[in-house]
Amino acid sequence: MTDDASTDGTMPNGPSTSRSAAIGLTPFHRDGQLKGMLIGGRWPETTLEWTQTLVASLRIACRPGILPATTVFGVLEERPESCAPDTVGMMLAVGAVIGADFVEAGKFLPEHPPALVMLHPPSQTRPSLPECSEVASGCVLLPGVPELGLEHRAGWAEAEADGTLVTLRNQVGVDPAADPDTAVLAMLLAA
Repeated sequence: MTDDASTDGTMPNGPSTSRSAAIGLTPFHRDGQLKGMLIGGRWPETTLEWTQTLVASLRIACRPGILPATTVFGVLEERPESCAPDTVGMMLAVGAVIGADFVEAGKFLPEHPPALVMLHPPSQTRPSLPECSEVASGCVLLPGVPELGLEHRAGWAEAEADGTLVTLRNQVGVDPAADPDTAVLAMLLAA
């Protein structure tokens, strides 16, 4: 796939797009664990671009020990006070999908986030291809407003740290209850 994310977290513009700026991800951590990623350059504008951002995130999550458990990230249209000038927003870890306290994590989400991302580290991913190892997987949910005719959209992917894309799927008109990842993300939105 030519529009795919590179291993450094940037997504080059492919032949099908006229956008001038690439979308970049810069991870940040605390105590060696991934706490979020700054989004630079410009915002992803389509379902496919959000899924490509997911793939770049998975390549970061594949690094040994950086993501110890399945984690949800809320996308914020805010910039930290000290960041690169091209930063447009960030993906901030809301919490690991472990324990009863997880539902409380939904209270820390913005009221209408543009996207929610769930990343599963290699230790919690069963690769869809048996010959692949150290595969991270994840989902991005782009919440819609069905009562206004705006459908939910989502993307799912599996990727290896070396850049190998194992699976990629996008869908418009998602029923969040039909998939475990989107169901969890929708539950957080409703919390």
